[in-house]
Amino acid sequence: MSNPLDIEIEKMNGEKTTLRSLAASGSEQWIVVNVASSCGFTKQYADLQAAYASSNVTIVGFPCNQFGGQEPGTHEEICDFTSSKYNVTFPLMAKIDVKGENQHPLFTELCQSTGAGGNSGDIRWNFEKFLVSKDGSVTRFSSRDLPSDML
Repeated sequence: MSNPLDIEIEKMNGEKTTLRSLAASGSEQWIVVNVASSCGFTKQYADLQAAYASSNVTIVGFPCNQFGGQEPGTHEEICDFTSSKYNVTFPLMAKIDVKGENQHPLFTELCQSTGAGGNSGDIRWNFEKFLVSKDGSVTRFSSRDLPSDML
């Protein structure tokens, strides 16, 4: 397994980066989460933002429209929504596929991990989360788990 922190990802503006490059000052861990604006779990944006603002963790959101078409917006619409409704300041990346034929390589790597509930393989729904440590180790969490449960 390669270190997920070094896999190339794309910002909404098209610029290439890595999770490691996005690290907030003092970050020891990253929470990687597939997000959607019209999901029952969308309110977790507030919890993710609180964790980003108050701990040594970098939150990185990946909008995805693969689950019930719950993230149909453009990059601009997604940013406007998350900023105005949840005051999100953590990085949101370009919309991607987190499962299936066009699964992004980052999520191919992350999905090799197994969650506490025994979940492995494809992501099952929006707001599934992965806690990544500096050494590249990954702990998987379900959509129902809040950032406060993970740290």
